[in-house]
Amino acid sequence: MASTFCQNLCLLSLFVLFSVFSAKPISHWKNQSPSSSQAKLQAEKLIRGLNLFPKDAINAGDNASAVETSKIVEKQFRFPVLGEPGPSIQEFGHHAGYYKLPHAVSARMFYLFFESRNSKKDPVVIWLTGGPGCSSELALFYENGPFHLTKNLSLVWNDYGWDKASNILFVDQPTGTGFSYTSDENDLRHNETGVSNDLYDFLQEFFKQHPEYVENDFYITGESYAGHYIPAFAVRVHQGNKAKEGIHVNLKGFAIGNGLTDPEIQYQAYPDYALNTSIITQSDYVDIKKLVPSCVQAIKRCGSKGGDACVDSFDTCNTLFDQILSIAGNINYYDIRKECEGELCYNFSAVETFLNQKTVRDALGVGNIDFVSCSTEVYDAMITDWMRNLEVGIPALLEDGIKVLIYAGEYDLICNWLGNSNWVHAMKWSGQKEFGAAPTVSFMVDGVEAGQLKSHGPLAFLKVHNAGHMVPMDQPKASLQMLQNWMQGKLASSKTAERLAPQ
Repeated sequence: MASTFCQNLCLLSLFVLFSVFSAKPISHWKNQSPSSSQAKLQAEKLIRGLNLFPKDAINAGDNASAVETSKIVEKQFRFPVLGEPGPSIQEFGHHAGYYKLPHAVSARMFYLFFESRNSKKDPVVIWLTGGPGCSSELALFYENGPFHLTKNLSLVWNDYGWDKASNILFVDQPTGTGFSYTSDENDLRHNETGVSNDLYDFLQEFFKQHPEYVENDFYITGESYAGHYIPAFAVRVHQGNKAKEGIHVNLKGFAIGNGLTDPEIQYQAYPDYALNTSIITQSDYVDIKKLVPSCVQAIKRCGSKGGDACVDSFDTCNTLFDQILSIAGNINYYDIRKECEGELCYNFSAVETFLNQKTVRDALGVGNIDFVSCSTEVYDAMITDWMRNLEVGIPALLEDGIKVLIYAGEYDLICNWLGNSNWVHAMKWSGQKEFGAAPTVSFMVDGVEAGQLKSHGPLAFLKVHNAGHMVPMDQPKASLQMLQNWMQGKLASSKTAERLAPQ
C-alpha cells in the first residue's frame, strides 16, 4: 500500500504540466467512497478532465453547419490583449481551427498555427506537449510560442519564439486535451497507434487547407511524454509517404526535449542521476538500486503481455521515483535547483484564466469550450501506454536519413539527461558504434558554452546547461539557435561548437 505521501502525490500529478509519475491511475481514486462534499469536488474535477458536449458551434462563423460538413474549420484571429512594442499582428497569419477526426465518433482536435515571422518558406514545425493530456498552449505561452503571457494577463512578443525560424503548429491532442473535445468517451485514445493515426489524419487535412506549405520541410518537436508521441507520429508519417497514402509530407526530422521514450533504460537512471546531483546519499542509492530489477522485469512483462501488466509496471517502477522524492523533500522535480512551489511546482494557472476569458474564446472561435491545461481523463486513458518502449521505431528512420535530435536540460530529474543519453547510446542502428565514439563538443551561443553536443550522421544528443525540463522556457535564446542550426544541418558546425578537451 502506498504511503500517504505517495497517494497525495498521485492526486496532484494528474494535473501537473507534463508528466509527474504517480503511483495510481485515476480509476483508483474513482473507486473510493468520499463524503458528499468530497464527491461533489471530485465530480467537478472529473467533468473538467474531459471536454464534453460543447454548448454551441465551434469556429463555424455564420454557418453553424460548417463544423459538421468540413473536416477542418479554421479562422484567422487576433488576441485582444497583445501588448506593444513588437511587429504588427496584421503582418502575420495567425490561425485557430478544429479538425473533425475521421476515425472517431465526434472528436474535434484543436490547433493554433502561426506563420513564420521570417519567411513562409521556412520549415513547418509541429509542437506536441506531453502529459499525457497536457495542452500545447502551455508551451505556446511559457516556452517557444510567439507570445509570453504576463502576470496581468496581457501578451508580449517573445523575442525567441520558434516562429522566428518556422511556421509552427501547436496541437491539443490526444482527444480531450486543452480545447480539443468529444461527446463520446469512446473517442479517448489508449495507445500510440490511435494517437499517431489521429495526428497523421490531421496533418493530411492541414496541408489540404494550406497547400502553399506542402513543399516546405517538416519537423516534429515536443517534450516530456511527447517522447512517446513523436517517434510513433514520425513512423506513421514516413509509412504514409512510402505507401503514397495521400499528400507527401516532407518529413526531415524530429526533436524530443527531456522526453520519456525508453522507460526500461530511463527508469534505471533515476538512482544514478539522483546520486550524481546529491539529491540522495550513497546509502540511499544502495537501497533504491535494489528496486531496479523488479522494475525492469515489470516493464518486460508489459512489453510481452500488455494491458494489466502495463498498469502493474507503472505502479512498480514509480516506487523508484517516489522513494527519491520522499528523500528529496520539497524539490522541484522539473528543475532540481528550485523548490516545488504550490501543487504543480510551477504556477501556470494564468493560462487557464486567460484562455477561458470570453474575449479570448471569441477570438479563437472555441465557443463555450472550457480550456483544460491537463486532462485527468486523457492521462488515465494512456496509463497502459506509459511503459511501452518507443525507441524501437527510431533506427529505421535513422537508416532512411531522418534527422533525430534528443536534447535535455541538465537539471531536470523526471526525464533527466542521463536516462535520455543512456537510451540514445544503447540504440542499435548502423551508426551506433560511430556515434558512441564521436567527440563531445561545446554547443556555443554568443561565445559561451550553452550545452554539450554529440552527433554522428542524422543522430544528435544535446545536454543543455542551466535548464530544467522546459528548455525553451529556461534557455530561450539557446533553444531557438538549437532549432535553427539543427534544421539547417549546422548544429555541430565550427561556428557553434568547439571540441572539448579529453577529461
